Amino acid sequence: MKEIKAIIPPHRLPKIRSAMRNLKNFPGMTVTKVDGCGHGLKKVTDDLKQELTDYTPKILIQMLTPDDLVEGILQIIVEVAHTGQQGDGLVWVTPIERMIRLSEKIIVEEV
Repeated sequence: MKEIKAIIPPHRLPKIRSAMRNLKNFPGMTVTKVDGCGHGLKKVTDDLKQELTDYTPKILIQMLTPDDLVEGILQIIVEVAHTGQQGDGLVWVTPIERMIRLSEKIIVEEV
């Protein structure tokens, strides 16, 4: 079991969601609106208002998925979100030790 997280531009979400729905056994995803700033160099300013608003709207996608779906999900995210431009976002995968589906009160997977 793995957790996949991706930070993407908001306008990419509809295409990613549509592609995910076509994936057999898609586990579902959580989507959160977030703001962020990249590693790019910005000019330093003494204006506090400008400093506090120097963020770009992004979408954080989170999902827990069986190991056999990870590569397919990553492929969809990368193909849809990649433009080669700064701000495309990030994707990462983290191992999950345990997951309990609360509606069923059962441990789905234990590593």
